[in-house]
Amino acid sequence: MEALIEILKIILPAGAVFAASFLLVQKFLVNDQKRREHELKKMATSTITPLKIQAYERIVIFLERIHPNVLVVRVNKHGMTAHQLHMELIKAIKSEYEHNLSQQIYVSHNSWELVKTSKEEIIKLVNISATKVPHDNSSNDLAMMVLNITANVDKKMPNEIALEYVKKEIANTF
Repeated sequence: MEALIEILKIILPAGAVFAASFLLVQKFLVNDQKRREHELKKMATSTITPLKIQAYERIVIFLERIHPNVLVVRVNKHGMTAHQLHMELIKAIKSEYEHNLSQQIYVSHNSWELVKTSKEEIIKLVNISATKVPHDNSSNDLAMMVLNITANVDKKMPNEIALEYVKKEIANTF
């Protein structure tokens, strides 16, 4: 019996030391893993944040560039017919949109939906304007029609609504 007590005197303290060491090492490893995960998130954030800001900038530029007043002045060239201007306006809007498609990865779903709606509504506005001007007329006639319809819209233009939303979103995000 004394031999058993002597063995227990050795095994119990050794077991307690082993258990304490095991728990300390395990806690250290868990904390180290959390620290690594935090550093990875921090690195990812430092990489993604500039890309998100750039995406918002590009969307703002897109929304400004497709405003009918800006678009007509930029696209209308001397000597074009109304039909040619109509085609060039649609082409410019679609080209700008396609150039910025990848930005949807970095912005919210709602923002992107407003951007898409803006593009579609402005194309509708251009198409409606084009139906009111004969194809053979001067591009200036179509340009004036687009500008008049834009000026007579009682509510905000779709791109202005999207622009406001995007600005609020970026202000809340950063």
